[in-house]
Amino acid sequence: MDYKETLLMPKTAFPMRGNLPNKEPERQIKWEENNLYEKSLERTKGRPLFILHDGPPYANGDLHIGHAMNKVLKDFITRYKSMSGFHAPYVPGWDTHGLPIEAALTKNKKVDRKKLTTAEFRKLCAEYAMKQVDNQRTQFKQLGVRGDWDNPYLTLAKEYEAEQIRVFGEMAKRGYIYKGLKPVYWSPSSESALAEAEIEYYDKRSASIYVAFDVVDGKGVLDQGDKIVIWTTTPWTIPANMGISVHPDINYVLVEVNDDKFVVAEALLENLTGELEWENPTVVKTFKGNELERATAKHPFYDRESLVMLGEHVTTDAGTGCVHTAPGHGEDDFFISNQYGLETISPVDDKGVFTSEAPGFEGMFYDDANKVVTEKLSESGALLKMSFITHSYPHDWRTKKPTIFRATAQWFASIKDFRENILNEIKEVKWYPAWGETRLYNMVRDREDWCISRQRTWGVPIPVFYGEDGTPIITDETIEHVANLFAEHGSNVWFEREAKDLLPEGFTSEHSPNGKFTKEMDIMDVWFDSGSSHAGVLLNREDHRRPADVYLEGSDQYRGWFNSSLSTAVAVTGKAPYKSIVSHGFTLDGNGRKMSKSLGNVIVPSKVLKQLGADILRLWVASVDYQADVRISDDILKQTSESYRKIRNTFRFMLANLADFNPETDRVPEAKMEEVDRFMLHRLQRLVKETRESYERYEFSPIFHKIHNFCADDLSSFYLDFAKDILYIEASDNHRRRSIQTGYYEILTTLVKLLTPIIPHTADEVWEYIPGVKEESPQLTDIPEPREVEGFTGLEDKWEHFMAVRNDVLKALEEARNEKIIGKSLEAKVTLVAKDKETKEVLNTIDHVHQLLIVSEAKVLDEAPNTSEYRYVDVLVEKHPGEKCDRCWVASDTVGEIEKHPTLCSRCAEVVEEHYQG
Repeated sequence: MDYKETLLMPKTAFPMRGNLPNKEPERQIKWEENNLYEKSLERTKGRPLFILHDGPPYANGDLHIGHAMNKVLKDFITRYKSMSGFHAPYVPGWDTHGLPIEAALTKNKKVDRKKLTTAEFRKLCAEYAMKQVDNQRTQFKQLGVRGDWDNPYLTLAKEYEAEQIRVFGEMAKRGYIYKGLKPVYWSPSSESALAEAEIEYYDKRSASIYVAFDVVDGKGVLDQGDKIVIWTTTPWTIPANMGISVHPDINYVLVEVNDDKFVVAEALLENLTGELEWENPTVVKTFKGNELERATAKHPFYDRESLVMLGEHVTTDAGTGCVHTAPGHGEDDFFISNQYGLETISPVDDKGVFTSEAPGFEGMFYDDANKVVTEKLSESGALLKMSFITHSYPHDWRTKKPTIFRATAQWFASIKDFRENILNEIKEVKWYPAWGETRLYNMVRDREDWCISRQRTWGVPIPVFYGEDGTPIITDETIEHVANLFAEHGSNVWFEREAKDLLPEGFTSEHSPNGKFTKEMDIMDVWFDSGSSHAGVLLNREDHRRPADVYLEGSDQYRGWFNSSLSTAVAVTGKAPYKSIVSHGFTLDGNGRKMSKSLGNVIVPSKVLKQLGADILRLWVASVDYQADVRISDDILKQTSESYRKIRNTFRFMLANLADFNPETDRVPEAKMEEVDRFMLHRLQRLVKETRESYERYEFSPIFHKIHNFCADDLSSFYLDFAKDILYIEASDNHRRRSIQTGYYEILTTLVKLLTPIIPHTADEVWEYIPGVKEESPQLTDIPEPREVEGFTGLEDKWEHFMAVRNDVLKALEEARNEKIIGKSLEAKVTLVAKDKETKEVLNTIDHVHQLLIVSEAKVLDEAPNTSEYRYVDVLVEKHPGEKCDRCWVASDTVGEIEKHPTLCSRCAEVVEEHYQG
């Protein structure tokens, strides 16, 4: 007789292979058609609000893997919050202004700006930015990121720009905005000032020169002709030299070398003796720096004098202790020179080319001038030594080219005026990881002013008018009028109209007796744009509020969006715009290297989606410790795919064994379930508790590992494995079978809900196959909360102890396999001798021990010969002498006892008889 049809083998349509690249796009279309995001919001309406405020990615180019990780992490959080008692809308945003868009049009699109008005060029910039937004939006949605994609926030939106103007106006009203001349980071490649947040440091090879300035007036300390030695790595700034700074309290020495006398810091003399190859220098005198105040020296090649000044910024860490001071090209230089009333010379134009203020170097690019300046110093006899060094140097973060310090008239936000308020607010924020607090605190602690003006075209204009006498005009009336104009027409109106047409009707000012006005043509730093989102978005959308619950971005945003948002928010409200900050690291290749096209190690999200699917990429995000730098490669994604396969196969197995289960009619009351099934539900509750705690801490890798281990160890290696003997063999309505199915049903539905925020496509797919009446999607449910399993109180220790005994038996079975005593475990008969009372009691109070151990027979005796010793039990493994049952594969002495079924054990024979009678 063929017994295959009598086996209650699993039947399910749930596919073994996910085929995610093909199925996920179809599912995403279905979500959109069914308005699943809107339904999730409708379901949670009235719950406490949770706002994750999106930091806007830059609208240019395809997504890289860092973008994908960032958006997926945000999706984890908002999906979880929606399923755990909150109303959690998610509004994506884009940063849409700035130099890269200008460059893309002029270089890639070959747009000739000279043939266009400013307004016309800005319209092309806006069109280009919107195309980039559409492209990136499509790619983000392909990752399964859920949100209000039809209504994102854009920094170029009229309403947003209007709110940004109001933020600027409020800061000006409080006295935090001013225009001044001071050195700022200047990018010749961008032809614009930059803020600190736009600076990156790379190695650069620079000339290192020592220069001697001949003393003119030594104030009775030095004689005419003595030489003050300076050191610099920017020879091109020598034409702008106006002075030499020394520290008032440092000891300086005048040393004689051959027929010359040089002034250097005493602490640096030994090093300089070797560096400048001085032979037997003799110290003529020693004196404090303050004794040289207002001494003068001759400029090496111009007919002017350099003033000796006292500065606390001078150190003896390097150089000579006498600092070359060019007020137009250094912040410390500028401030010290101002104190001494020196003129600020900055003889370099927007492109980094020398002007007529540097005779002999006009028209020369500053970097090219290094060689010419050095040659001129050598001709004048002032050059003591030249060599080359490689050092860390500031570069433009967009063009990756070196920057310079250049004194220009710029608009600034005076951070120092409200810095203490910012520092106090930092202490009130929750930081993930904790070191983020220290990082941002230290950045703000040392910050003075923020240069917010840019000499570019594509951005939000600085809403300032100028009177006939040159006085800047910023009033409540002008700010609100401009904000309303921007809200109606967009910021392009600033470039389309004359100043008089941008002012309120009938506006007058004492600074313009003839009623003539001009307007500022600089635009705002793009960090001011995105940093105003707390006003443009959090306050301006009905479903949002300020402060947001969390900002989540890459660790580079401590100097960027985290910083600018905090600065503008504290300036206008006194409070931080966020309650917590979560930061993530950078994505590296499998060897820990930065990704680059030249190395050929770039992982492109779109390629991963086509090959593996979004849920594999999302699972990878969940598997890594994202708060540090993370690695990704084809091999790593392959490992993630294997983990996914284990989880998917676990789901598939449980679904197959629920094919004939109706939770409405077949569920066993929990208190009447078998103990082992309640034990698994108890372990499930522990998993629920730990998973929810990890979600709350924004820690996702523990969730991945705990759920993966639960599937692999608790389920596949134990519960699902031993239960096959019951599920496949017993009659369909057998109590033990229905008890296991009840356990499977709760475990499956719980695991699906726990994983919905992480792998929503797979969760939705599994959900469709779960029997019984249920919600449209697990996304429209709540994640269960941990609970006490009914009827399991006091049994935890017993079952945990049994699992420890089971480990002993598994070791014994493995050793028996190695010794060729048995093959599969069902060939085994085991004898167990408990080594203590507790173990004996546990074994004697658990039914069907052989099934739990997946052996054909298990005896518990007080003593037995030939056992091997383990921690809790002594074990004897023998090959079972009985025949193998064709139906259950268990070796049994009862095989053939029933003549009608000669190849079945008595248990299977009874089930088969009942099956045929039914």
